Amino acid sequence: MKLLGRLTSINVRKVAWTATLLGLDLPREDWGAGFRSPQDPEYLALNPNGLIPVLVDGDFVLWESNSICRYLAAKHGVTALLPAEPQARARVEQWMDWQAGELNNSWRTAFMALVRGQPAAPEAVQASVAGWNRHMAMLDAQLARTGAFVTGDAFTLADVVLGLSAQRWLNAPIERASLPAVSAWLQRLGAQPGFSTYVDNGMP
Repeated sequence: MKLLGRLTSINVRKVAWTATLLGLDLPREDWGAGFRSPQDPEYLALNPNGLIPVLVDGDFVLWESNSICRYLAAKHGVTALLPAEPQARARVEQWMDWQAGELNNSWRTAFMALVRGQPAAPEAVQASVAGWNRHMAMLDAQLARTGAFVTGDAFTLADVVLGLSAQRWLNAPIERASLPAVSAWLQRLGAQPGFSTYVDNGMP
């Protein structure tokens, strides 16, 4: 089994952090900006989207980082990260899907303009920052309700993927809302193995 993708990618880091939490030694090959291009035919044969990461497990190939995280937890039977009970699992997957869709879409314009240097209209960046803060406030409200982790008292894959997103928000050169529940939660996440390596590591 191996992971394809550069560690400067937030999506690669969420898979690498999951592997650490599972106690897995997951070999990795660098693909993406500055390395081999995911537009190469060799890579496109694995993922026609030309995006990282990709997991190769024997003859099985999987793309989409959140799906890879779920697969690793399910394959190794770690129900603490991905519950077996249907409703508990659905709650975890709900917040993972929200991270990949709603939250990521809110910050994309602002992050790509302010951190990656891609051209964007100032009003579009401003709207993206406002949407980013609004979605993070939704996460803050959820964490205030649980008083612990995203879906309740237990640390799960929802905390893994959202932890990386929250750290990106915290480090971005934007005006941020004050979100005390998010701040306290990130402190709690710091106790998890691999947090300093894959989350609070200075990477955007």
